[in-house]
Amino acid sequence: MSLQKATKLNLSAGMASVLVAGLLVALKLWALGETGALSVAASLADSAMDLMVSLGAMAAIFYAARPPDDDHVFGHSSAEDLAALGQSLFILISAGVITWAAIRRLITAQPERLNAEASGIIVMVISILLTLGLILWQTRVARLTGNKVVKADRLHYLGDLLPNLGAIASLWASSRFGLVQIDAVVALAAAGMLAIGALKIGRGAWDALMDRTADPEIINGIAILAHNWPGVEGFHDLKTRMAGSKVFVHLHIELDGDLTLREAHDIGAGLRRTILLAYPQTDVIIHKDVARR
Repeated sequence: MSLQKATKLNLSAGMASVLVAGLLVALKLWALGETGALSVAASLADSAMDLMVSLGAMAAIFYAARPPDDDHVFGHSSAEDLAALGQSLFILISAGVITWAAIRRLITAQPERLNAEASGIIVMVISILLTLGLILWQTRVARLTGNKVVKADRLHYLGDLLPNLGAIASLWASSRFGLVQIDAVVALAAAGMLAIGALKIGRGAWDALMDRTADPEIINGIAILAHNWPGVEGFHDLKTRMAGSKVFVHLHIELDGDLTLREAHDIGAGLRRTILLAYPQTDVIIHKDVARR
């Protein structure tokens, strides 16, 4: 598949993600106003997080397609990390507000009754169907292009199905048996999931902004490729750092000093292409040194 076609497919997956998330936010805002259910509020906060994450994913795909410029010679991927920190803070605040409201509702002598449960259930069912359709498209695009951003966004939406099902269960229990407390319990569980996800996003963004090294699996894989590459007699100073969805790699390889410049260049270029094929999210710089005898 050509790079241009892969980029179009990735952008289509990103655009579908943003449109679905935006539609879900609008639907759940209406459902929250109709029902007053905290479980719907938790699902709404989750969808708002989805919208921000999807917008970040779209930005990541756009930035990945853009070449570095004079002011940003290593690209613009660190903007993803700054956005992710803001997202994690917003999510934590939302989880805290939902938790406080759920606890207050649980300890109230006469908990507030829910309204229009049937309408809320219909909205949540529509949300699940839209999410499943998006996941199917993202799965196809990820299989064809191998894009890491699309894969990560797909996993995120898979995890969103549980809060939607919980909201349906709480609305049904309220409508059928008058058990309004279940709504608060489901909201507490959803708020906990939101907080865990926010901390994970925030930690990953912080690590990237602090130039944390890449995953050891990636480092070991690159080391194996360099060690076994024909013409490379050794390597040293394998350094990596993360920025957004990019992993920057610096590697010194040791070559025979009697090689011609073209031969040395071909060895380094071949190794670089192989690393990029194995790890498409990397940006690789290889330095060539004379091997010590």
